[in-house]
Amino acid sequence: MSGDAANFDVIIVGGGLAGLPLALALAQGGFQVAVIDVLDPAEDVDPDFDGRVSSIADASLRMLNGLGVAQHLEGQLQPINDIVVSDGRPGETAAPLFLHFDHTEIGDAPLGVMVENRHLRVALRKTLAAADGVTLMAPDRIVSFNVAPSHVSVALGSGDVLESALLVGADGRASQIRQQADIQTVGWSYGQSGIVTTVEHALPHDGVAQEYFLPSGPFAVLPMVGNRSSLVWTEETELADALLGLDDDGFAAECAKRFGPYLGEMKPVGPRWSYPLSLQLARDYVCPRIALVGDAAHGIHPLAGQGLNLGLRDVAALADVLVDAQRVGLDIGALVTLHRYERWRRFDNVSLAIACDGLNRLFSNDVTPLRLLRDMGLGLVNRIGPARRFFMRLAGGGVGDLPRLMKGEPL
Repeated sequence: MSGDAANFDVIIVGGGLAGLPLALALAQGGFQVAVIDVLDPAEDVDPDFDGRVSSIADASLRMLNGLGVAQHLEGQLQPINDIVVSDGRPGETAAPLFLHFDHTEIGDAPLGVMVENRHLRVALRKTLAAADGVTLMAPDRIVSFNVAPSHVSVALGSGDVLESALLVGADGRASQIRQQADIQTVGWSYGQSGIVTTVEHALPHDGVAQEYFLPSGPFAVLPMVGNRSSLVWTEETELADALLGLDDDGFAAECAKRFGPYLGEMKPVGPRWSYPLSLQLARDYVCPRIALVGDAAHGIHPLAGQGLNLGLRDVAALADVLVDAQRVGLDIGALVTLHRYERWRRFDNVSLAIACDGLNRLFSNDVTPLRLLRDMGLGLVNRIGPARRFFMRLAGGGVGDLPRLMKGEPL
């Protein structure tokens, strides 16, 4: 490596919900890590930046505990005790319950927890500030990078030059690293947008997450701390734009039409956001001295609420692979090392992406035969206890070959 450049073991591009956990995990494993992020650290924790909430599965929460992040989330985690799935149409009473996941069937622990993304970012930053071995460079950006046989060299907009054995793209769906590495993607737009807002309601939600399948797409009511819920509302993009343009009273009326009366009087509070929905899968997760994690590698429909958990499983698996390789003296940026990570994660990510794609297509319509078919199928799952419990454990991240951090073990 060049003596004129700052040297690190790993350079991570993207200081978000995948990049920062990866930096903390690798620092725990003894690596020297640089994190490059285009955003000012104060920008993405502002309440108006991102109104989304995320579901954190039990295995992901064990990982956050092990990294020291969860201690900074005290009072911000809302347990998910039950998940209720119904079918219906706007303005009509929902169809009779056809799928119910009750956490008491598989133990005392909740099915997961909900947390606002901004609170998770704050917790990650607090943990990072106390961590040894991580250098955060933000706001800054990569101008270019060059892959050599023994290292990768990165030029930053600030003028700094960095070198490392591995460059990781954790920079989202529009990943600059993926594009400049010429890694192709497959996927398609759903022609839908996800409207996100927070509502206050008169009655307590008791930790119950509701998923209404409406003809335009799923309408999720996700419990938050207090008498609040997050709405993740899928609509055709043209209609979503029109809904976002309504005044406060008109928007509240449209929310109430879908929300129903079960939590008493409700009203939207705070900003509204809209995000285009699409499926996007990278053809490769790795190439020489480069690896992709999180949304840079895969973006799925949010109806199962598993996007963040998939990204954290990427992070935990890559950390396992890199730490193991370094301990036996292998090159952490070599393809023989990185292919182990790719093989580990590809099947899980693609399987869930296909499942979410199929469910969205099956439920985002009002075709009577399909309505009968899907209600019968999910009703059957509801009546078969072992199948119901398997899906709950799957959602909790407790199924399959788990990395050490996901099992609550140190690296």
